Amino acid sequence: MWYFAWTLGIGFAVLLAILNAMWGEHEDARQASLAPASDDD
Repeated sequence: MWYFAWTLGIGFAVLLAILNAMWGEHEDARQASLAPASDDD
């Protein structure tokens, strides 16, 4: 049954990687929207 635990572990790691990437993109967009608009003309 070691393969069952191994499969669950890999699946959980992939899920965390996907969630981390989604959070990172959301955080970038959030920081950009909160930053004051600066016009450097």
